Amino acid sequence: MVIRVAIVGQGLVALHFEVGLEKLKRGLIRDYGVPLRNLLPYRYEDIEIVASYDVDESKVGKSVYELAKRYYEGPGEIPGSLKDIIVRRGIHLNSLKGLSFKARGREEIEDYEQAVWSIIDEWRSLNVDVIVNIMTTEPVEPVNSLVELHERFKAGDLTASQVYAYMAALYSKKYRSAAFINAIPSPLANDPAYVELFRESRGVVFGDDGATGATPLTADLLEHLYERNRRVIDIAQFNIGGNTDFLSLTLPERNIMKKITKSSMISDILGYEAPNYIRPTGYLEPLGDKKFVAMIIEYYSFGEFKDELYIAWRINDSPALAGLLVDLVRLGRIALDREQYGTVYEVNAFYMKKPGPPGSKTISKFKAYELLLNWLGIRDPRY
Repeated sequence: MVIRVAIVGQGLVALHFEVGLEKLKRGLIRDYGVPLRNLLPYRYEDIEIVASYDVDESKVGKSVYELAKRYYEGPGEIPGSLKDIIVRRGIHLNSLKGLSFKARGREEIEDYEQAVWSIIDEWRSLNVDVIVNIMTTEPVEPVNSLVELHERFKAGDLTASQVYAYMAALYSKKYRSAAFINAIPSPLANDPAYVELFRESRGVVFGDDGATGATPLTADLLEHLYERNRRVIDIAQFNIGGNTDFLSLTLPERNIMKKITKSSMISDILGYEAPNYIRPTGYLEPLGDKKFVAMIIEYYSFGEFKDELYIAWRINDSPALAGLLVDLVRLGRIALDREQYGTVYEVNAFYMKKPGPPGSKTISKFKAYELLLNWLGIRDPRY
């Protein structure tokens, strides 16, 4: 069965997903960075990207091949098949407000309701199964009430990521069950209104905020310290990068979204709140997509001796998330096959910084990996 994917946000993550997937299909690269690799019933060849949406005027109307030629810095040739994917104009709703991009959404050209349904009709014509949200981080508050969510959607009083998620639920209810993968910090799988909306609509929402680099490592280090009864004194972790998402995080209202998803793990894993500073801290354009991470964890060992753990790291930011998406689109299809509507904690716990549903605990990623394999009914290939 083909899994037809629509992408929201044609940035670097999208390019690495699109280019990398086509190379995987052709055997041109190995599947490093795809956690479940060949353990799932759906193969890489089963994934087909059928649409991409953005509001940046420099991208709308261009082919993914053209954009990859301009921005993709990975090894090898760009697959020619990407010439067939033309970036479509999406919904803006001021999602790029405050950033230095010329942006325009469909709702700024035509009526809001018409813009919404024109995109849903496109998904219908393309038989979309999975919508992947990798747009730029935006400030979002959960709605919490399903009645309020319906009202605010009709009034156009939601952010772009919230509207896309609502559209995915409408599409699921009216035409074809779909999965919405929320790889940015917007609280969607952590919003009870959205979880209920997807459950009623026979759709699936995964989220929130893909866990790719320092966050999953921090979670596993905290689990290590907890299991050895070492008392964490404080944690400092920061990232500096030079891509568009780091540029957007220079705005305080956007940065706070990352702080929420990145620091929620501490009390969940340790059982107490250790003083911490965990957030993206700066934009430095020359770093590009290879972000710099620094971390220090101070803790007490036996005899109340103080130990310190230091980590300095460089991470290719966008490829790390793109590899997770190869799994997530397949897992979205599996959840739909099983009719497990709403959200799936076992998936979110492993792949997301702030796993839904609301009130769920963040756990270490190696514990989450075991949960995920149990949910899938497969064994760890090492044993």
